[in-house]
Amino acid sequence: MISIDIEKKLKAYKGQQVLRVKEQFPTGSITKIYGPSGAGKTTFLKTIAGFTEPEKGEIIVDNATWLNTDQKINLSPQKRMAGFVFQDYALFPNMTVLQHLEYATTDTTWITHLLAMGKLEPFATHKPEYLSGGQQQRLAILRALAVKPKLLLMDEPFSALDPENKSALITELKVVFEELSTTVLIVTHNPQELDGLTDRELRIC
Repeated sequence: MISIDIEKKLKAYKGQQVLRVKEQFPTGSITKIYGPSGAGKTTFLKTIAGFTEPEKGEIIVDNATWLNTDQKINLSPQKRMAGFVFQDYALFPNMTVLQHLEYATTDTTWITHLLAMGKLEPFATHKPEYLSGGQQQRLAILRALAVKPKLLLMDEPFSALDPENKSALITELKVVFEELSTTVLIVTHNPQELDGLTDRELRIC
C-alpha cells in the first residue's frame, strides 16, 4: 500500500497554484493519472520519486516512511528505488541498449527477457542516437523494469509508439506487472490509450 498526502507549490502563468493529492494506491494496482496541462502530473511523479520536495506532506510505502515534512524525513531517490520512465527518456548517450540494462541489473536471464519484450534484441549494441523515438521509449521502459521495482512511475510512456507496438507492449507489461506485483502510476494525456491496462484512475486538476 502506498499512502500519499502532499501539497506542492507550482509555477503557473496565472499566479501561484498548489498541487494537492491525498490518495492511497493498493499494492499491485495500476493507476492512470490525467488532467489538464500544467496541473502538476509530472511534478506529482517526481515528488514520489524524491526528485522534488513538497512544502508539506507525507509519503508512506509498505509501512516505510519515504517523506514526512513534519519529522524532516526525506529519503533520497536512491533509497526509494522507484522505477521512473521520464517523458524525455533520459537515456545515457554513451551506453548501448545492452549496457543500459546491465547498468541496472546483473540478471542476464531477465535482461534477455526484457530485450525480447521490447523487440530490441537486434539493437543491443546500438547507442540511443541510432534508435528511433519509439525504440528509445521502449528502452527507457525496459531500463526502469530492469531493477524489478515495487513501484513504477511512468510519464507519458507510450507517446512515441505506433498503435501496433503500443498494443503489443501494453499486453506484455500487464503480465510483467502482475508477476512482480508492481504498483504502477502512469501519467497520460490520453486516458483511453490505457484502457485494459489500468484498474484505477486519478484526475489531477
